[in-house]
Amino acid sequence: MVIRQLLYLTALARERHFGRAAEACNVTQPTLSAGIRDLEEDLGVPVVERGRSFRGLTPEGERVLEWARRILTDCDALRQDVGLMKKGLAGRLRIGVVPSALPVVSLVTGPFARRHPLVRIAVLSMTASEVMQGLAAFELDAGITYLDAEPIGHVRSLRLYREDYVLLTSEPDRFAGRTSVTWREAAELPLCLLTPNMQNRRIIDGVFRSVGRVPVAAVETNSIVNLCAHVRTGPWSSVMPQAILHLFGVPAGTRALRMVEPEAHHTIGLVAPDREPAPPVTATLFEMARELAMDDVLDAVALA
Repeated sequence: MVIRQLLYLTALARERHFGRAAEACNVTQPTLSAGIRDLEEDLGVPVVERGRSFRGLTPEGERVLEWARRILTDCDALRQDVGLMKKGLAGRLRIGVVPSALPVVSLVTGPFARRHPLVRIAVLSMTASEVMQGLAAFELDAGITYLDAEPIGHVRSLRLYREDYVLLTSEPDRFAGRTSVTWREAAELPLCLLTPNMQNRRIIDGVFRSVGRVPVAAVETNSIVNLCAHVRTGPWSSVMPQAILHLFGVPAGTRALRMVEPEAHHTIGLVAPDREPAPPVTATLFEMARELAMDDVLDAVALA
């Protein structure tokens, strides 16, 4: 068994097509197929369901895939550790981020990139469940997600900041002279909200339920940018994390008011697989994140 065979298997499981998997590995399809057959011979079990096209992995193949991902992750960690001794931290850092945290993720990745310019960073927008699945499958090195809204499983975690909520509205006259609005009042407005599969939406719906209200979701989107765009250009309002204003500010023609009665808060944090020793890139990310004061930065965002 060689590492290349495990790479072929993980690519095939990801692409679910022999040709695309071969292209992703920069080899010909016959080469990839031969590597998979060699892996099966080495292990003495069928790994791929046989057919004219890719039909899936056998039960044994699914188990081999779990080990392949783990082994390849350890190989990456080995390269990082040896490289750290020679030329500094290098490699790749794959971070899955819930949409509500995307506007402020650069507060984490920016300082990290300045300190470790040889590390390639990929930031992927994902739901909270997709982040946890990506960590479990070794497809992500870290995630930024909610720590306290729903169970997050067996991961190491580090608090980054407190998520507060504001009403962004294009009806400034309706709340003239006010700096806050209640959740009951917000429920009477036509709202633009994230889609129900997003944890932020589930949190917001839960707060509305706690005051006996059901929000009117006139527009639903899975994009934070779309929330702001719809409020700015149409007859909608939106309940959104205050952190969004760190990136966009308060769009022209709108107002942002604090959500009260109740004042809801949730915790956003950094998560990673709970493994010892941790890969150098992940360990270094956590060390740097402990120095951040994101609450101070976000509390300074002006509402208008």
